[in-house]
Amino acid sequence: MSNKKYLIVIVGPTAIGKTSMAIEVAKHCNTEILSSDSRQFYKEMRIGTAVPSQEELSAVKHHFIQHLSVHQAYSVGDFERDAIAFIDDYFKTHNTLVMVGGSGLYEKAVTQGLDEFPEVDPEIRKQLNDELDLKGLTELQEELKAADPSYYEEIDLENPHRVIRALEIIRGTGKPFSSFLSKNSKKRNFETIKIGLILERSEIYDRINRRVDLMMEEGLLEEVESLYALKQLNALNTVGYSELFNYLDEVWDLEFAVSEIKKNTRRFAKRQLTWYRKDEQLTWFNPKEKQEVIEFIENQINSSTD
Repeated sequence: MSNKKYLIVIVGPTAIGKTSMAIEVAKHCNTEILSSDSRQFYKEMRIGTAVPSQEELSAVKHHFIQHLSVHQAYSVGDFERDAIAFIDDYFKTHNTLVMVGGSGLYEKAVTQGLDEFPEVDPEIRKQLNDELDLKGLTELQEELKAADPSYYEEIDLENPHRVIRALEIIRGTGKPFSSFLSKNSKKRNFETIKIGLILERSEIYDRINRRVDLMMEEGLLEEVESLYALKQLNALNTVGYSELFNYLDEVWDLEFAVSEIKKNTRRFAKRQLTWYRKDEQLTWFNPKEKQEVIEFIENQINSSTD
């Protein structure tokens, strides 16, 4: 038996069928699943983050799903540390592990490591938070678009925490945030096999619209109502929750709030694809091509052990 260890990474835009593919691959490889979906870490946010169903969670053991509370601050750096510790331990007794998610930065943290950013004056962040309160997110988004158009295309623009993080580096250094995203990968003790799932854009958007309708049927509004008192928390500054907080605040009617969830989720999917298309290590498949994906993985493992 080979001593090589393989992290099989499955990525793609939201609602494309990553969970289903990951379960098939994990069953075939007789292994488990590590989630790199930063929205699914929080136990209070089940419906709006499309956490795998009880049946799916029972089919294959999942890790890093609903293991935190929204009250806990948890950064991508924390995830890199915890995920690598878990992977190193898991590979003492297994040769393969499946990692799945739609959070590109979190996947990159595990497979390549995080970039080093310079220290900047903490006053800048305070100033940006004040501007967010006074002027709203749109103005900060526009500043980011002008200062760093390439990062603007990749970032989750609806997450003020991410927008402010980029702008504090830009204001503090006078350089684009993207200029600090290094091309140097950290050495990892495992090989990576990367699978990307893709469909025609119209089909992705159709899936997103159907999924949002299903979430509403499953009780998304009730879930958001139960979290209303916590709406200032960073974890809840995310698509599916922000829009329904606006409804509960009587800023929007419900029909408009739901249409905004769909629109913002479609935008998020577009940015996910922009991010992943830059990754030359990805091999792309239709989400229905489960057998082809399994054969591809087998070939990759066999060719590197020959």
